[in-house]
Parts: sequence; C-alpha cells; structure tokens
Amino acid sequence: MTGTAVREKGRLRSVFGWLAIAAAVIVFALLVSALTFGAPDSRGALDPESANDSGTLALAELLRDQGVEITVARTRAEAVAAVDEDTTLVMADPFSLSDDAVAELIEPADRRVFLSSASRLLRLLDLGEDAAPPASGALSARCDLPSLADVGDVQPDRFFAPASGVIGCFEEDGAAGLLIDDRGDQRTAILEGGALLSNEHLAENGNAALGLALLGQTDHVVWYVPSLADTDLEAQSPDTLATLTPPWVTPAILLLLLAGIVAGIARGQRFGPLVTETLPVTVRASETMHGRARLTAKAGDAAHAASALRDGSLRRLAARLGLTARSTPAEVADAASDRLRIPRGSLYQLLAGPLPENDSELVDAARRLAELETAVDTAVHVERNTT
Repeated sequence: MTGTAVREKGRLRSVFGWLAIAAAVIVFALLVSALTFGAPDSRGALDPESANDSGTLALAELLRDQGVEITVARTRAEAVAAVDEDTTLVMADPFSLSDDAVAELIEPADRRVFLSSASRLLRLLDLGEDAAPPASGALSARCDLPSLADVGDVQPDRFFAPASGVIGCFEEDGAAGLLIDDRGDQRTAILEGGALLSNEHLAENGNAALGLALLGQTDHVVWYVPSLADTDLEAQSPDTLATLTPPWVTPAILLLLLAGIVAGIARGQRFGPLVTETLPVTVRASETMHGRARLTAKAGDAAHAASALRDGSLRRLAARLGLTARSTPAEVADAASDRLRIPRGSLYQLLAGPLPENDSELVDAARRLAELETAVDTAVHVERNTT
C-alpha cells in the first residue's frame, strides 16, 4: 500500500470519526431538549377533551349526539361568562380553588354536577359525609327522580351518607352512590364518576344512561376543567437549585460540556500512542548525604546525627586499620589504641559510648572523631613509609 493510499485511509477514518461525534452530540442535544422543554399532557382525568381511559370524551360526544351544546372552560372567568339560563355546570372536584372561589363559580348556575367527590365539597355544600360501601355490587336508582327512572343498574365505587333533605340514589343500607340536593332554587348532584362516566367504563351497565340523565337535562353544558394554572390559592413552593439559578446556566453548562468533549478528542488525536522508555537515573552520594544532613538539621536530632558520624568513622577506621567491615566498635577501639599508644577506654567511649544530646556535644564529638581518623591515618602512613 502506497503512502498516498495510507494517508487517504487515515483521512477517511478521521472524517467518519468526526461525523460519529457530531451525530452523538445532536442526539444528546435532542434528548436534553426533550427533557428540559417537554411538558406533560394537561388533559387529565374526567377531561371532556381527553381520549385517555380516564377522560370523558366519549360522554361529551354522546351528549353532542343528543343535541346538547358543550362549552369547555378552563378558567373560572370563561365558565362564569358561559353560564346562562337553562345551563348545566359540570366539573370535577375543583381542588385548585378556595372555598370562596368555588361558591362564586357555582352561584350563577341553576344545575351543578360534580363528577368527582371530596370531603371538602361535601362539607362546603352541606351534602353529607363519606360512608362505607355496601356489600352488594350493581345497584338500581331507588330514588323518586323521573330523570333516573330509565337508568339501569350501576356500580359506584364511592358512597355517601346523605345529609338531611338530600336525596340519595343508588342507595343501600344508608350508603348512596349519588347525592341530589334540591333544597333550594338550584340543583346540585355529586358522585364519583371515575369508575362510572370515564371512557373506560362508560359502556358498562347503565353508566351511559346515568351520564345522559345527569348532564343531558339542558340544551347547554358548561364543562369547567380545574387546573393549577387557574388556582387562586396562594402557596409558596420551597426554593430549589433550578429556581435559584438564572435561565442561562443550563445552556452554558451544556456548552462547556460539549467544548470539553471536543477539546479532549482533539488533544487525544494530536498525540500518538504512549511509549514506555527506561531512563538511567544516577544520584551522587554527596547529594544523598547532603539531603539527609539537611533533614537531620531541620529535625534538630543531635543523637541521630552523631550516630551517622560515628558509623562513618567506624567504617573508615576499620578499613585503615585492616579490619573487616563488620568489626565491632570494641575491636576498632583496640586496634586504634595499639597503633596510637593511647588508653583504650577513651577510644571506646568515643566510638561506642552514649550519644550527644545537644548541638554543642555533637560538635565536640564530631571534632574528636575527625582528630581520631587523622591520627590513625597518619600512624598508618608512617608505618608504611618505614617498612
């Protein structure tokens, strides 16, 4: 293979590598965008425009087939503006509204239907309280209301104990699945519609007939969908890292991450593979000696320094006196005493006695060791010259 072909192959490999990196960066950016800017579907349970199992689009279409006009309102202002005479106001539990806002919302409507129940609604509207479900399954209406006469059996999953003057339908043992309040000029109905009127359960039993009986008594239905966007409750969520940082922080972090990846790839391609190379290292004995001396001086350890000086003197004296390197201080002291004709005790005290404890004693010991080495060296030279 020629050099040109090799270069072309390397260039193609580099181009494909950069294309793969660019594709990975694009995919990463798309994933981040989907996670950052994607929002969940706002159409939840009992929403008349939701085709999910928990929505009520099927009931809304059934009402339209019967000639009922449906106005979907997602704010209180829209709902109040759409309510007029002969209108049914329908909503799930308005969890996002205060008691005053709920009262203001339902006040203009002559007919109100709540498709999900809550203890707060029961208390606010004085309809009754929660009750334990009876043992039997599907129930008939069992109440004297003409609109419910043709409704078949249904199987509610939540029951209520009606307050005084409130009509309980689908009732057994004092527990009713539907409450109807006709005590004033307005009619209020409440039930748990998730298991009765949702898309998933509308075709079961008499659920569809029940939905038409409750919502199809007027030509116009205003269907209010509660949401947190329409709340009047003042609540402060705790500050998080996302709320405390400016909006530009996340893009800046992503840009820095991308720049770091590109820089790492670029630097990694610039250098070749690592090569192991053994290099000779030579350290002079004097450098080691000076380094250890500086450490000893810095520590202020006179005894350690004296021990090092004594060991060096013993090795040198043993070599000059013809002794082995393993000779003991006593043997060195005996040999030096014979050569110098001085008492052995003073030499043994110098070579094997207690170590100095301070700097002045260390200086004195070093001077005496140097004098001893000089004297032995002189004596050895004199003997060699005379033989």
